[in-house]
Amino acid sequence: MMVKVLGTGCAKCNQLYAQAEKAILESGKEVQLTKVDQIDEILAYGVMMTPALVVNEEVKSCGKIPATGEIVSWITSAS
Repeated sequence: MMVKVLGTGCAKCNQLYAQAEKAILESGKEVQLTKVDQIDEILAYGVMMTPALVVNEEVKSCGKIPATGEIVSWITSAS
């Protein structure tokens, strides 16, 4: 499973990355977490506001930092 944090490195982007790390630990699943900071790659997902969270190539959130529990549910329900 792949989780990506889209953002250019702002404080909120870093906060979302930390939140995603926490959610991955709580989920107990094997997940590869990466940062995407290149504007062209971010735009390829159709994201206009960062930070954004992508789970298995599906944009789940953009422009906000979702709660850890919400991220855990996206991870556990993803195939």
